[in-house]
Amino acid sequence: MGGDGGTRGGLIVFSYFLRKILYAIPVLLGVNILTFSLFFVLNSPDDMARAQLGNKYVTPTMISQWKVSHQYDLPLYYNETQTGLAKWTDTLLFKKSLAQFTFQFGNSDQGRNINADISQRMWPSLAIAVPTLILEIIVNIGFALMLIFFRYTSFELTAVLICVALMSISGLFYIIGGQYLFAKVLKLVPISGYETGLDAWHFLILPIMIGVISGIGSGTRWYRSIFMEEISKDYVRTARAKGLSEVAVLFRHVLKNGMLPILTSVVVIIPTLFMGSLLLESFFGIPGLGSYMIDAIRAQDFAIVRTMVFLGTVFYVLGLILTDLTYLWVDPRVRLE
Repeated sequence: MGGDGGTRGGLIVFSYFLRKILYAIPVLLGVNILTFSLFFVLNSPDDMARAQLGNKYVTPTMISQWKVSHQYDLPLYYNETQTGLAKWTDTLLFKKSLAQFTFQFGNSDQGRNINADISQRMWPSLAIAVPTLILEIIVNIGFALMLIFFRYTSFELTAVLICVALMSISGLFYIIGGQYLFAKVLKLVPISGYETGLDAWHFLILPIMIGVISGIGSGTRWYRSIFMEEISKDYVRTARAKGLSEVAVLFRHVLKNGMLPILTSVVVIIPTLFMGSLLLESFFGIPGLGSYMIDAIRAQDFAIVRTMVFLGTVFYVLGLILTDLTYLWVDPRVRLE
């Protein structure tokens, strides 16, 4: 019976996962086509050629040669010069956009291999994003539990007001203020730059610290709202009636039962860690995927921009699927439904 139940549960999870994947395909396809259309409505291949060649002294011949060498000389959606299926496949939509579903992104408009760039730049992004996420969870949950412990006191009111104030401050203020204080005045860390290997921590410690501090306000309030809802439930009153201390109630019961929304909110973030942080990487000169996106926008390299938008969509959809699977795994009520 146990084996049959486990097999049935595995089949339920597999069918649930397969159904979510099938739902995600039209979403990805729609976003992919919409992104392609917006890019080429705003910037025709001729405009892209002028941007890459320089607006001065660009002849029609130079534009035509650039389009041929970068495979932008094809029709956008439908190729009347071809026959059969090639009418749809020998187009810019198929070769430049739908081909992204194979995760072979080809070359950028400047001639760089996009797959090689992504595989190289993802590691600096992860080196910032992973420690920042872990520290954010620990710090914000710790502060939230402290506010619950001192709930309905002047300490909690003051802390909540501080959280609101921290949320109201722009992320640029934390970055510029941190660079000025810790790098320029105290000279504890480099103001920007990056090195590989063990020396990378000199350049990562400040952006990680700023990432954690800038998220304390919103993170603490979010976890506080979760724990405040749990603290008023019947099982908490039962635990107190059994003689458990307030600290034991918080850590054994409130934190444990509040982990479901916390876990699911973290799971949806995990796939986006690969995309990097646009502001942090740009201001600190870290060669991650965030700065890669910014550099591509500045250079008007739309091949890279389209690729990053596609990857962002894929990771976001993947995060939603993982969140649903987390609910299925953690909450027995979802499994029963």
